[in-house]
Amino acid sequence: MKRLDTAQPDFRAGFASLLADRDSDTARVDGPVTEILAAVRARGDDALCEFTNRFDRADVTPATLRITPQEVETACAQVPAALLDALETAATRIESFHRAQMPSDMRYVDDAGVTLGMRWTALDSVGLYVPGGKAAYPSSVLMNAIPAHVAGVGRIAMCVPTPDGVLNPLVLAAARRAGVTEIYRVGGAQAVGAMAYGTATIAPVDRVVGPGNAYVAEAKRQVFGTVGIDSIAGPSEVVVIADGNNDPRAIALDLLAQAEHDPMAQSILITPDTDMAAKVERAVATELETLPRAEIARTSWDAHGAIITVRDLNEAADLVNTIAPEHLELMIDDPAPTFRRVRHAGAIFVGRYCPEAIGDYVGGPNHVLPTSRTARFSSGLSVFDFIKRTTFIEAQPESLRKIGPAAVSLAQAEGLDAHALSVSVRLADLDRRA
Repeated sequence: MKRLDTAQPDFRAGFASLLADRDSDTARVDGPVTEILAAVRARGDDALCEFTNRFDRADVTPATLRITPQEVETACAQVPAALLDALETAATRIESFHRAQMPSDMRYVDDAGVTLGMRWTALDSVGLYVPGGKAAYPSSVLMNAIPAHVAGVGRIAMCVPTPDGVLNPLVLAAARRAGVTEIYRVGGAQAVGAMAYGTATIAPVDRVVGPGNAYVAEAKRQVFGTVGIDSIAGPSEVVVIADGNNDPRAIALDLLAQAEHDPMAQSILITPDTDMAAKVERAVATELETLPRAEIARTSWDAHGAIITVRDLNEAADLVNTIAPEHLELMIDDPAPTFRRVRHAGAIFVGRYCPEAIGDYVGGPNHVLPTSRTARFSSGLSVFDFIKRTTFIEAQPESLRKIGPAAVSLAQAEGLDAHALSVSVRLADLDRRA
């Protein structure tokens, strides 16, 4: 864990190292992924079943790739009622927030009498990747599928690995609640390939979304262009800005909530209070003694964690804008000025009673967020990932008389004579009719 202080002369070098340290640890998996995608593209279901049986220790055939509605109902019946209620709470809040995002079509007539506008339409189909194996995330099913359903996507296909043939009942319950229309027991890069290229069993989709390991992320990178993707997600990350008026244990747990995701996750505390920095450091050490996922969290904290002492909260906000974290917590007395100063963060959690974990499950806004500093230029998942806009122009004769000559002049200046003539012949026809 790095201890940095903006008042020290070596701060810039240490801060640069902090930003870069995870990049050097990223494994290169492009070669194996390329081979897997090529096999799926060439041999379809046969390759898909071969990889699934090898990697997931399952006995899958083309006839059993799809999880049947009866299997889904049987699995859902195993979920305790209290857990289904919690799932419904989360789903309702996520659905409400994303419905509020839906944009309206636009149409107006300008001064030249030209009708201009823009309309929004949903994608025809979306493929959702859901991790399985060591961890299963029904919350990710809700966060990825509900915005697509709200946007009006007609077909939502989900791929989820089932190691040793085991289905996760809560994942299937989340899929049913979120409007998923097809579910397949396949994971890894091969699942991404199937959704992108299609097989005899799995029809291709228009966009692939959802988190996964390095192989899944690389597969999404390679199929981009054939299909759309949401993002190339890196390990999770959080920055917590905390003043001295916090419970150190609460702040330590917020940091460890990210660290327990992945050994590559990153948790950073920024504080103007040196006593709070020391208390949080001790609290992290204490929690790691009993945390169930302590091995993962400790690896993350030791390798990528940091505590940064700053002169004031303005300096803290400026550091955040450089880090551009996936998650930002503002655990401070008066968060409004710092909130306004921060420009680059995937999601911001404001106030001492809004830990980032609320956003993971029941807040409402999406928890699929830009990582690895990409919050500088991108946003979290939303309904806008599942709709597209089409502009339109309608010009009447008098409108063409007003704006057409300028188009002719510009086309001629660019040496595109057919462009110019396509307008000028219509202007000439109007002159003849006058």
